[in-house]
Amino acid sequence: MSSLFGMTHPPIGFGPGSQPDATEEGLEYLPMPSGMRVYEPHLPEVVDPARAAAAHTVLARIHEALANWSAGEEIRIPVDDLDAPFLALVDEALGEGEVAVKVERAGDRLEIQEGSLAGVWRLRAFAGGSIRESLLVSAFPRVALNRAFTAVAPVIASPAPACPMPTGLMNGQPILTELLDRSAAWRRGDAPHAVNFSLLPHTPEDLAFVEQRLGVGATTILSRGYGNCRVTATATPNVWWVRYYNSVDTLILDTVEIVDVPAVVCAAAEDIADSADRLAEILDALATDLERVR
Repeated sequence: MSSLFGMTHPPIGFGPGSQPDATEEGLEYLPMPSGMRVYEPHLPEVVDPARAAAAHTVLARIHEALANWSAGEEIRIPVDDLDAPFLALVDEALGEGEVAVKVERAGDRLEIQEGSLAGVWRLRAFAGGSIRESLLVSAFPRVALNRAFTAVAPVIASPAPACPMPTGLMNGQPILTELLDRSAAWRRGDAPHAVNFSLLPHTPEDLAFVEQRLGVGATTILSRGYGNCRVTATATPNVWWVRYYNSVDTLILDTVEIVDVPAVVCAAAEDIADSADRLAEILDALATDLERVR
């Protein structure tokens, strides 16, 4: 009498010894991300008590902004009136975090770096040979969003079906149509919409076609957490390329998101609350050092 499902003998290719040896040549696995960044407190060394006291004042203002921050709010703390030694102490306390932003548009350039305290951003604006500096407390700097998307050319906004399409296209046209429709309909507060090129069948010509039609925006973001995530604005409103790379810089996820800004580069409310607690500890330690050297 046959066994269950009519199988009287175990199937070939199953059980111990049936799988290939991982040491055999030709069996390779995609390297996974490694080297995750973790928070490390930074306490500036107190050499000059007067400068350290001024830095303490600025850090206290940042702490107040963090402690009172609410969702959607951005608090700007000007530091143009501080000289380099004071700023160096503030920078040392804030450290360097995971997210860096570059915005280039019409001859102006912004460089923005998140501190090791999530939600605290150091902004440098370069224009006309001058540099303006400030600190921001925000989930993500608004100025990088306000300048992200350049004017949309007519061919991007409404590509004519009659125009000859490049050879080699498979899914490029329907993908582009979906992205443009979603971009036009998207409103602030809508849920993000993503198209995953890593899972979607497409040709290299499809990818090049979609990239060319979406255009290139002004804002580029690098998030260095568990591997790297590179986020670039297109020239189409609220459309971002989001690409994840492992620790050996191999592309492991290629997506397009329609959203005001991808969540991966934003500080969460819980992170900002943690930053307030951590900065309070730094302020206490700095105050203790100031008392000791006075």
